[in-house]
Amino acid sequence: MSGGDGDIAGPVAGGTPAIGWGVIGTGTIAGHFAQDIRNARGAYLAAVASRSPGKAAAFAARHGGRPVADVDALVRDPAVRAVYIASPNATHFDMARAVMAGGKAVLVEKPLVSTVEDADRLVALAALHDTFCMEGMWSRFLPAMTLAREAIGSGAIGTVRRIRAELAFVHPYDPGSRFFDPAQGGGALLDLGVYPVSLALALMGRPAGVRGRWRAAPSGVDMAAEMVLEFGAVQAHLACGFDRDGTNLFMIEGSRGTLVLQPHFISSRQLLAVGRMPARGLSLIPCGSAPMRLFSKVAKRVWLPGVRRHDCVYAGYGLQFEIEAASRAVAQGLTASAVMPLADSVETLRIIEQVRARPPA
Repeated sequence: MSGGDGDIAGPVAGGTPAIGWGVIGTGTIAGHFAQDIRNARGAYLAAVASRSPGKAAAFAARHGGRPVADVDALVRDPAVRAVYIASPNATHFDMARAVMAGGKAVLVEKPLVSTVEDADRLVALAALHDTFCMEGMWSRFLPAMTLAREAIGSGAIGTVRRIRAELAFVHPYDPGSRFFDPAQGGGALLDLGVYPVSLALALMGRPAGVRGRWRAAPSGVDMAAEMVLEFGAVQAHLACGFDRDGTNLFMIEGSRGTLVLQPHFISSRQLLAVGRMPARGLSLIPCGSAPMRLFSKVAKRVWLPGVRRHDCVYAGYGLQFEIEAASRAVAQGLTASAVMPLADSVETLRIIEQVRARPPA
C-alpha cells in the first residue's frame, strides 16, 4: 500500500505511532468524527480542510488539528496518513479520487457515492492506487451490532427467519436542503435507507431478490421507501423516510428468539434478547407501529419476562469504533476492511437503484 509522506510518526498509542487523520468538511458529522477520534485508540486529528478558510480555522480551534487551504494541501501534509471525507454526497467521488491519487487512505462518510457507476469507478481507483478505501458505515462497528453478530453466529436465537427495520425522521420539505436537492445527492434512501440495507447485508450477505416501492418528494427525490430483500427463506423488511419519526428499531427474528437493536439503531447503546415465547407475540406487531414503540421504551427501563437487556454503553457519538478499525487497517498496510468491504457498499447502492428504478407509488 502506498503511503506517500504519511510514514512520519505522530502521537504514539501503545508503543505504535498513531494514524494522523485529515478531515474534509466542517459540518455536523465532521464534528462528531473530530470529537470521537479522542476516544479512539491509535488515531488523532492532524488537519482539516474546508472550502471556507474561516470554517476550517474555527473547526481546528474547536477540535484540534491544523487548518489547511484545500484538499491538495491536506493530501500533501506529511502528518496525514488517512482522510475522512465528510463533504456533501455529490462530492464524495471527486474527493476520494484526489485523496487516493495522493497515496492516502480514505474513509468516506456514507453513502460511499451516489451511484453504482461511481462506486465501481472508486473500487477500481482503490485497486489502481493500492490504497485503503472504506465507506464510513459506522453502525456496523458498534458494540451492540458486534454483539448481535456474535449471538447469531453462536446460534443464540436459532435460525434467522426474518429481519425488520425502520429508520425515519421528519424533515419538512425544503427544495434547497441536502435532503431534497437531487444535485446534492438527496433522498431518504441515500440518507437513511443505506443503514438498514447495509446492516442486513452484514448479517445475511447478498440478497437473491429485491422488491420495493417509494414515494417522491416534489423535487423528485425519494421522500420515503419500503424494501423487501430476499435471502433464500429469509426476508428483510426495511423502511425509511423523511415523512415521519419512526420506531428506528432493527430486529432480527430467529427460531429461538429475537434480537432488537434499540433506537436509534444506527447508534444503539442497548441490545435486547427476547426469548422464544415473547418473541412469538412480538413478531406479530408491525415494526413501525405505536405498540412496537411502546415495547421498546418499556423494555429499555423495566424488566420484562423473557427479555434480557445488554447495555453497550460508549462515550460520544459512536464513530470511534470505525475510526479504530480503519486506523488498524491502515497501520497494517491493508487496503480493505473485513467488516465493511467495498463490495457491500456497491451492493447497497445497487439495491437502492433497483428500488428507485420502479415508478414512484
